[in-house]
This record gives sequence, C-alpha cells and structure tokens, in this order.
Amino acid sequence: MRKRNTNRRAWMTVCVGLLLAGGTLAVLMAAEAAPAAKVYRSPFDVAFSPDGKMLAVSDRTAGVLALVDVASGKVVRQAEGLGKPGGVAWAGDRVFVSEYEKATVAEVAAGEGKVVRRIPVGMHPSGVAVAAKRQLLLVATMAMGELSVIDLASGKEKGRVKLVREPFHISVTPDESTAVVSNLLPQGAGTNPQLTTAVSLIDLEKLEKVADINLPANTTCIRQTAISPDGKWAYAVHTVGRTTLPATQLDRGWVNTNALSIIDLKAKQLYVTVLLDNLAEGAADPWGLALSKDGSTAYITISGAHQLATVNIGDLHRLLEGQAPAKASTKMPPGQTVWTEIKANPGKRAELVNDLSALYIADLIVRSPLPGKGPRGVSVSPDGKQVAVGQYFAGDVILVDTAANRVAAAIPLGAQPEMDEVRRGESIFHDAHYTFQHWLSCATCHPNEARADGLNWDLPNDGIGNPKSAKSLLNAHLRPLAMWRGVRDSMETASMAGFRFAMQQPPPKDVLALQEYLRSLKPEQSPYLANGQLSEKAKRGKVIFADAKVACASCHSGEQYTNGKLMNVGTRGEFDPAEHVDFVTPTVIEMWRTAPYLHDGRAVTLQEVFTKFNPKDQHGVTSHLSKEQIDDLVEYLLSL
Repeated sequence: MRKRNTNRRAWMTVCVGLLLAGGTLAVLMAAEAAPAAKVYRSPFDVAFSPDGKMLAVSDRTAGVLALVDVASGKVVRQAEGLGKPGGVAWAGDRVFVSEYEKATVAEVAAGEGKVVRRIPVGMHPSGVAVAAKRQLLLVATMAMGELSVIDLASGKEKGRVKLVREPFHISVTPDESTAVVSNLLPQGAGTNPQLTTAVSLIDLEKLEKVADINLPANTTCIRQTAISPDGKWAYAVHTVGRTTLPATQLDRGWVNTNALSIIDLKAKQLYVTVLLDNLAEGAADPWGLALSKDGSTAYITISGAHQLATVNIGDLHRLLEGQAPAKASTKMPPGQTVWTEIKANPGKRAELVNDLSALYIADLIVRSPLPGKGPRGVSVSPDGKQVAVGQYFAGDVILVDTAANRVAAAIPLGAQPEMDEVRRGESIFHDAHYTFQHWLSCATCHPNEARADGLNWDLPNDGIGNPKSAKSLLNAHLRPLAMWRGVRDSMETASMAGFRFAMQQPPPKDVLALQEYLRSLKPEQSPYLANGQLSEKAKRGKVIFADAKVACASCHSGEQYTNGKLMNVGTRGEFDPAEHVDFVTPTVIEMWRTAPYLHDGRAVTLQEVFTKFNPKDQHGVTSHLSKEQIDDLVEYLLSL
C-alpha cells in the first residue's frame, strides 16, 4: 500500500508540474483522445521547371507545395504550412505559390523546399505569373476582383488594377507587354440575357487595363488561359450557358456547353469560340489549359468528366482562315460542312459556339479518360514529351506521354486516406458523371465552393419561363426554406429534387454525402472588414440596419440574418406569374460575393436594391435615407 501511494504521489507530482508548465498534460491527453484529422492530398496547380527536371505542385488541402523529381517520379521536397495554396509559377530556381487563406504569395526555394519570403497581396489570391524581364510578380486576387502588381526585388506592391469579378488565372505574352487574366464570374444584371464574363488585358508598361474581352453570352468559369508563342493569340477555357432555355432540356447541349475561346490580342477582340463537347457527351467544367512549345497543340483538362482533351490548334487556325489542314482528316465528310461555309464566309465563325460537331468532324480533338477524378492544373514539359496533370480528388499527378497519348506514370503526393462523407460529397458535387451525358456538374452553376455563378436559370420547380438568380449554397442547411419561391422545405429536399429532375438517379447514400459536404462549408471573412473589424462607415450602417424605422432587421434577423419566410417586398418581375409576389427572405451573409441581387438578379449593386428597386419602401423604409446613409448601410451589409 505504501509503495502504491508513493507511486501515486510521484505521478501526481508529474501531473501538477506539467499543468503548471502550461497545461501540456491536458494538451497531450486531448491529442491522444481525439482522432487525427484526415489530410487529403489535392493537387490544384502544376508547373514544370524551366529545365523540365522538376514539377511544382500546389496541394490545396494538405497546405504544401510539393516538388517532384520527374525522372524518379517522387516527391523529393515540400514546403509546408501554406494557406490553401493555388496558382504556381517558376522564376529561375524559385517557385511562387498563392496562399488563398493568408492573402500572401509564398516564395519557395526549390532546392531547399523552404519558404524564403511571404509577399502580402489582396485577399484570396489565385493565379500567379512572373514577368521576369520586368521583374514583376502578378497576382489575381479574387475577393475584390483585382490584379496585384508586385516588384520582385522589394516584394512591395506597385499597384492594383481593377478587373471584372473573381479573377482566376494569368498568362503573360512572350514580350511581356500584356497580361491576360481570366475572370470566373460576370458583373451585371442577371436580367440581361447577354450577361457574360470576360478576359481582361493588362498593359504591363502602364499597369492599366486596356480591354475586357467579353466572351459569348452566359459565359462563366473562365479558368486557365494560354498565349501562343508568337504572342498573337490568347486562349481560354470556360462554360457557356443557354439561360433563356428551361433546364428541362439538358441533353444534347441545349442548356450547358463547354468551350475554348481564341482572342486576337492585336485587335483586342474575340476571334472565335469552339465547343469541346460532342453530340453525345458534354465536356463538363474545363479547367486547365497548356500549349505545346510550338503552339500547335492545346492540352485541356475536363475536370467534371475526368478527361484530358488534346486539340490540334495549328489546324484549327488553318481551317478558320479558310486553308486546308496540315493533317489530312480521316473524319471530314465530303460536301458542305461548317468549315466550307467558313471558308466562303468568315463571318460564319460566330456560329461555331453552337456547333457540337465542328472539332470532331475535322478530327481536331481527342478526349481521353484519365485514371483519377477532378483533373485541374496542367503543364507541358519544355521538350514537349510529357504533360503533367494534377488529379484533385485522386491526390496524384499523372504524366502523359504525348507521343503515345497514354498515361506513363502516376505520382502520389503522399498517403491518401479513405474519403469521409464530406470529401466524398465534395467529389460528387464536382462530378459530371452524375448528369446525363456529362454536360454539367453541381459546381458548374455553383463554382468556388458552392457559391453562385451570377446568372439567372429557368428551373422548372415553380413553372417555366420565370428565370431566377442562382443562389449560394453556403449555410443552406441552416435555413428552413430552399429556392426563391420556397418550393422546397429544406436543403435536403432541394438537393434530392435537384438530382431527380436535373441529374441522374444516384444511390441515396451519394446524395447524403453531398449534403454533408454542403453542411461543412463555412463563411469567409469579408474583404470590407478593417483588420477583421467593422470600419467606422460600417458601424454607422449597422445602426441603420438595426433601426426599427428602417426595418431591415425585422426580416433579416437571427444568426442567419433571415426570418426564413416568404415575403412580398415589391420585387415581382416581368417574367414572374401574377401570383408570384412572395419570395424567400435571403441571408445577407457573404453579400460581398453574391451579386447580382434580388430574386432575378436585376440589381447590380446593393445601392440599387434600396433606391432604384424600392420605390414604395416595401424592401426596408429607405426613401428618407441620404446617399451617405445608404452607402453606410451597404458597407455594413458587405462586411458580413
């Protein structure tokens, strides 16, 4: 007994000492009791080094930049502790990688695998590019829709250029005169049937935007871009919707298509848009784009359909110019085709955006299935013999032999744990195999972690002919009614119906997994906050919001800033049936990223909500507010 007590006292002494030392014991016990969090490997972007011996791979979920030795096919070094890394770019033996969560770009010494410098930029950086001769680092910052221009030597910002909305990727012309920046989302009224997003052209001498090149109507999700070796052409991959058609006609590409656009950089205008789909199968969610060194071939990752498309760019240009292709086609039928029409009338090029067979009858495209899910970033080796593709959900990088058009190797970034329900649901959300003929995935209309695409869609859940703005799915499970007319009683009911009417019939367990993914989403901090706090302007706006006379908080109440009820605020539109006067009160959380506003997206800004579209003071009593007070109120709402 005495020995046992002695041991007990000794153990207690150790425990007290550990606790006095800062609670180390408690931490150790908690760590032992709690299961280790799963770390998934999710390659987001890839880039060959200038000599082709190394690959830099940003791993989105593991928070690392992996450096792969191409010859051995192994990860040899990795820079850790990155905040949701995204775009990557080489500059000599250094790699620059954006950190979405930290509002910085990390500079990594490739030989050591260490972060040697962090450069502050705007919130939510995505694509990065280096203009080496100008000693500039270019960063697309998504939150405020800007291009940050950084002096490479000092790491200080030289300026910011306003773009369109959620800029994603950057390419630089060989002479470094121009940067080409893709924009994910459109900026404008959802009621405009021609609403579209654009590719922005930036003059790198003056550091100013010289053009926004609008792509075909209802274009969204412009992902990666590339520039021809001679600097004459820019290329971009994206989706194209047909929002004036009801979503009952998803097959045969009537509603959703997927495209490659070519921009004439000298003329600063769209040259042509061709479809990557064919008559029987969509090419949902094109993402990555890279050109061979001579510019004759484009490699495009089809993220939703898990494919790699190879496009004969050289012959595409020849046909567009009315010339015979260098490679004789084995598929081109005799007689009249779209290509012979274009030869006779170059104005016919504009019709290619609606032609599902043009690339295929000319034998200009090959789409090959990949062994994993979610291919995103793509890079071509300097010698042109290999193409590297990051497979987001598989957690590896595959190397494709370009001569044989086959997968030569698969390089895992690390151990990949079995998917839990959240991860599995995320993969389902991005998987076009759940839709008939692979025209789209959930992420097509809800890109960037299930937010909205800014377009109006005519869903048949409340009749046909009354299109409404796509909604962000953030916190949808915490709100009692779904859809603008409240025709579904919950997110769970709505997601089940979405699969039933717009997609295929998956096993119920897959729909449940998708719902778990939606529940896992968290709001992101607003860029309108000042050091994480409301600005003085927003504080004044908060007082106005809470004022009973203005009555904002009477409907936008509670933790979700909504009463969850159908309300008539005088916003019935021209396409809404006469009886459709009530619409679900939306949350105002993350309004900084959910424009356009109102159920049909007619309001481009929140100021328009309270002025132009509130003539009878039904949507808050705002007619007595001054312009300054309206601006204060808007500042508060954009800060949530």
